[in-house]
Amino acid sequence: MSNESPKPAKTAPSSDQSTPPVSAGQIRVKPGRHFPFHARHPWVHAHALIGTADRTEDGKMFQRGDVVELVDIDGNFLALGLINPHSRLRVRLYSFDRRHPIDDQFWCQRIDAALARRRLSGEADPQGAERLIFSESDLLSGLIVDRYADTLGVQFTAGSLLRYRDVILNHLREVTECSQIVVRIDEKTAKHEGVEAEGGTCVIDQQPQPDGVAYRQNELDLVVDLLGGQKTGGYLDQRKNHAAAARYLSGKRVLDVCCYTGGFGLVAAKHGAASVVGVDSSAQAIASAEAAAQRNGLSERMSFIREDCFDALKRLGDSGETYDAVILDPPRFAGSRKQVDQALRAYRRLNAMALDLIPPGGILVTCSCSGRVSRSEFGAMLTEVGRKKRRDLIVLENRGAPADHPTAAACPESEYLKCVIAQVM
Repeated sequence: MSNESPKPAKTAPSSDQSTPPVSAGQIRVKPGRHFPFHARHPWVHAHALIGTADRTEDGKMFQRGDVVELVDIDGNFLALGLINPHSRLRVRLYSFDRRHPIDDQFWCQRIDAALARRRLSGEADPQGAERLIFSESDLLSGLIVDRYADTLGVQFTAGSLLRYRDVILNHLREVTECSQIVVRIDEKTAKHEGVEAEGGTCVIDQQPQPDGVAYRQNELDLVVDLLGGQKTGGYLDQRKNHAAAARYLSGKRVLDVCCYTGGFGLVAAKHGAASVVGVDSSAQAIASAEAAAQRNGLSERMSFIREDCFDALKRLGDSGETYDAVILDPPRFAGSRKQVDQALRAYRRLNAMALDLIPPGGILVTCSCSGRVSRSEFGAMLTEVGRKKRRDLIVLENRGAPADHPTAAACPESEYLKCVIAQVM
């Protein structure tokens, strides 16, 4: 991080920026709907509340970002949170104790605790990348912060948190001494939260680097596009899985499906894979992967195809192609519980087609980032695929996210990433 003195944030003034009162009023949950909040789950959906929960008891309209007190049907205190009348996820809970009111100091203390939590597993690499704040897992629902060298990528996924935007960004700047912060609010989040999308806003007196932010990861020189890339940039949750998988891929011909900017394939090529073919449907992702391969002297062993993952696997299977190893790292297939069955069908199809390309003794690396699909459901899907294809899958490693992507016990949805490394017989 930079040792320069902190510089004033460059954020536009907004009526949302004022500090709210301790509580703007109470909202009441329906009978029998209070149990998750006794367990400290942070999400209160609109359908769990009595009425529309957009007004105080005296009829005053709640404003986005107001502090509200959640109570049960009998009026007993449950928690303090921030309300967003424009979101189906109506309230996000942050404090389960009246002695810990939600104010400016509250956010600073939570940020400090999250940063200290990252150092429990070791010192930071100043040229590396890590997740500093992981939303619900750091008791900061709706806030994600990634560090790439001395630059922070910040994603607000809760519209209600924007009232505290300046407090959060100024404190992050002060405690990390970063050179710049780039803020993202993606279009999907903006639509659900009733706010405006942001494609990348530099809030420190320095212009974002037009060619991206350079950092080191898994012995590779990488560049992340915080302005145009997905979410907060790269996918840091898979970086240790990239290295783990690479240990099994030395000397092998590898097919990396849904390669995005090259993650698994780049590390595999760096650590001895004979060849890597990356497949992704995004032209921008393919261009970034090709640039990364060239930057790291791996172009001779890597090639890329722009194609839908299902189409590519079918085409390769129909033509009789085989690979020593296939990697599957698709985007999230299930965004809600209603989509789980559909997601599992997609995972079954994808993995079944991958098995057709792998000879006996080969390696399958298969992933799911769908939090609604449990680890047991994902494992059962693989069992079914093996049975139907009459192939044995020997699980070598059953992995998840690294320590900087912790899991909140009260919010099981925060345990989302599955990465299975298996030998196919």
